[in-house]
Amino acid sequence: MEQIGNRLQSGQRKMVSRTDAVAIMAVAAIAAAATTFLAIAGIIATFAGPVTLTLPLHSSPQDPTGLELGATARFTAMEATIPALPSDEAALLAWAGVLGQVSVLAVAALLFLLALRLRGENLFTPASAWIVGSCGVVLALAGSAGQVLDAVARTRIARLIAANGQSDGFTASFNFTPLVAGVVLVLIAGVFQFGRRLQKDTEGLV
Repeated sequence: MEQIGNRLQSGQRKMVSRTDAVAIMAVAAIAAAATTFLAIAGIIATFAGPVTLTLPLHSSPQDPTGLELGATARFTAMEATIPALPSDEAALLAWAGVLGQVSVLAVAALLFLLALRLRGENLFTPASAWIVGSCGVVLALAGSAGQVLDAVARTRIARLIAANGQSDGFTASFNFTPLVAGVVLVLIAGVFQFGRRLQKDTEGLV
């Protein structure tokens, strides 16, 4: 009976081999380095200028004419090139870029560390649950806060260049993907904890 179990175990194919895990780790590391370089370059350009930004329009309707097929449309944003941003707004955009990059690094770190643990075949551990949960919290908070800062900065810039007329507030859209993904990762961390307890319960049965 034991020999049959060993044969079945030896015949099983791993979904993620050690080679796959190493490849995932390499891709995650390269992506983290490349996006960090681009983020730093973007932050430097924000302070150095000139800066081209897509700004929200929240004034009277801007209706294009001459559309075919009876279509109607409205401009909700404009692209503006500014020689030099005010320091406060530039700082807001810079912090938004930092927080956005932090959320990217959280995903890259998650992929790297989980691939590392898959390579060592020790996935369901307390450390794995902590890694997944922590990355989820960082992704949700940094991704959401970065979007808010970016929206506030762009709206303030739009008002300074009189793109918003006399209106108040901002119309920038909010992407819920980082928030939802972060919450999902926190839930997955709970699944990891459950898997760890289940593994402990079944260790004496095998």
